[in-house]
Amino acid sequence: MSPIKLLVIAALLYLGYRLFIGDWNKKKGKDKEENPSGDTQENGQVEDVLVEDPICHTLVPRQQAIRLKQRGTEGYYYFCSEECCKKFVSQTGEQE
Repeated sequence: MSPIKLLVIAALLYLGYRLFIGDWNKKKGKDKEENPSGDTQENGQVEDVLVEDPICHTLVPRQQAIRLKQRGTEGYYYFCSEECCKKFVSQTGEQE
């Protein structure tokens, strides 16, 4: 075999190796980027759920929502903003 053929084969093998390793690293890193907080169940699904604001009916991730404890229960009301929470308190008389 001529040296040029060996050089071409070596270059192709190197490029194939880099493509394979690069693709593998992207897939490995993508799993971490999809859920950087690590809030997953054992099957890999995200645990956080959407809750509805009782004032403007906006859906908000529960971890990001403003919470107000319900009177007489262990539950919470969830709001998209402080303004909606204040409006709810003024309308219903609920207190923290």
